Amino acid sequence: MFTHILLVNQWQTWVIILVVVLLLFGATRLPALAKSLGQSAKVFRKEIKSDDTDDVPTAESDHSADKK
Repeated sequence: MFTHILLVNQWQTWVIILVVVLLLFGATRLPALAKSLGQSAKVFRKEIKSDDTDDVPTAESDHSADKK
């Protein structure tokens, strides 16, 4: 059975990934990146919710179709 080294030491892997990200982006840009990511997720959830409500026909749309 094959076990990948990243799955065995999971917490150590996350520490290494965090250090690499910190080195690549720097400590000053990380808060701005996190804020941007949070805003993007908020907009995405809002759009998903609005798409769900657009699919449901309303009583007004049924009446407007009858008048045509």
